[in-house]
Amino acid sequence: MKISIIGAGAMGGAIAEGLAKCNAIGPDCLTVADPDKNRLKHFAALDIFATQDNRTAAKIADIVMVVVKPWLAEQVIKDIKTVLDYNKQTLITVCAGLSADNLKKWLDKGNNTLPQSFLVIPNIAIAVLSSMTFIVPVNATLERTRLVADLFNMTGSSLVTEERLLSAGTTLASCGIAYAMRYVRASTEGGIELGFNAADARNIVLQTVKGAVDLLLSNGNHPETEIDKVTTPGGLTIKGLNEMEHAGFTSAVIRGLKAGM
Repeated sequence: MKISIIGAGAMGGAIAEGLAKCNAIGPDCLTVADPDKNRLKHFAALDIFATQDNRTAAKIADIVMVVVKPWLAEQVIKDIKTVLDYNKQTLITVCAGLSADNLKKWLDKGNNTLPQSFLVIPNIAIAVLSSMTFIVPVNATLERTRLVADLFNMTGSSLVTEERLLSAGTTLASCGIAYAMRYVRASTEGGIELGFNAADARNIVLQTVKGAVDLLLSNGNHPETEIDKVTTPGGLTIKGLNEMEHAGFTSAVIRGLKAGM
């Protein structure tokens, strides 16, 4: 399976790096297209075919991913549609705010035919095969949808969902990874204030967050079930949690998520 990624910015680059790590894909199956020669040097060094020509990249792939800023999406899609084989190729767009109606309008060649297409939103952890990716089929069979889901499951976890939930998924997982990192930063700073050096504080926080995630993934429990196990009456944990709630912790997280919609 040949995959071309058009756009090698932060997200496009992360997708390329993640797919290159997948045993079933690897760098030999990848092409990256971008106008920036310096960006392309990085991917060429990873044995990924790199080109400045979007059409060249689009021609040679089974799956074409357009990973560009929203204001560039129409231009790029209209440019490559002339070389896309709608009967064989799959188009994936990774562009915040792009709608199915946009895709249908820009891809129409005048005969009401469209390629099998998807709106996809991963997060930057795809570079280390730990993304949470949302997939919205636009004009796709169940078989092709499964193929795309299997592809992104190699890079973490995926959820096939409705277009109406894509914005919510973006703020919860794509923006959400930044919110999680802000917690890591805040806890690290707190650890320094408690007396640890910066490196130790960071490592402590990272392992603690990883432990919380691993625990919930392994047993499927609600977070409060695990919280109850460590909140003894009159203990330090409940005092700390209540102090955070007095400062609006839960409310602040929810408000931040809703602000990203």
